[in-house]
Amino acid sequence: MSTPRAPEGYDRYAFEPFAVTVDLAVLTVREERLHVLLVQRGQEPHAGEWALPGGFVLPRESAETAARRELAEETGLPTAVVEGLHLEQLRTYSEPDRDPRMRVVSVAFTALVPGLPEPRGGGDAAEARWLPYGSHGPLAFDHDRILADARERVGAKLEYSCLATAFCPPEFTLGELRQVYETVWGVELDRPNFRRKVLTTTGFVRAVEGPPRRTGGRGKPAALYRAGEATALHPPLLRPEGRST
Repeated sequence: MSTPRAPEGYDRYAFEPFAVTVDLAVLTVREERLHVLLVQRGQEPHAGEWALPGGFVLPRESAETAARRELAEETGLPTAVVEGLHLEQLRTYSEPDRDPRMRVVSVAFTALVPGLPEPRGGGDAAEARWLPYGSHGPLAFDHDRILADARERVGAKLEYSCLATAFCPPEFTLGELRQVYETVWGVELDRPNFRRKVLTTTGFVRAVEGPPRRTGGRGKPAALYRAGEATALHPPLLRPEGRST
């Protein structure tokens, strides 16, 4: 198929040019806390400040291609890991003054992923780290807004998918599964209600045969479960209204 040409007489300079960038809010659960992958900017503007990984889209690449390229360059994550990530397009951020260099429109992506390796700074990023959500102080540009939107998106994803089981051991207790939800949602869940919802959702978890595992406290041994065959939750496991953070 031939590349379409602009209409004759069309003035490509009739509108002020602007840049397109990508930003990535990559989240995970570590040590019972929600963590976000951040880079320390090595250049102005906002040199030395923490920011989401990202950068400019090159003339001959798509936004998703640019997102994966920038993530690999700025965090040092292996190419195979980056290419295997399931990135969801979050939204487009286009406020006129969001970048002091020029008009910049950013396409943001997000992912909630278990088991990612330690990052290292590269490209124009001086450093890259997994940091607990909220421990990093104000982020550069409008990245606090993007990160908040990303947390809301991944929180909603836990409502209708079985993703939470990926953050548990191969055999887990319902308490361990509940901890994942509480960590991402930022709420304390009612234990009996959570247990009932999980066990009545077809294909969410399946019981492990054999003796239960003893808990760390004085309580009786807890039953063990594995991830079930379902990929979506019917009905969804909804967050308590008005209690998310």
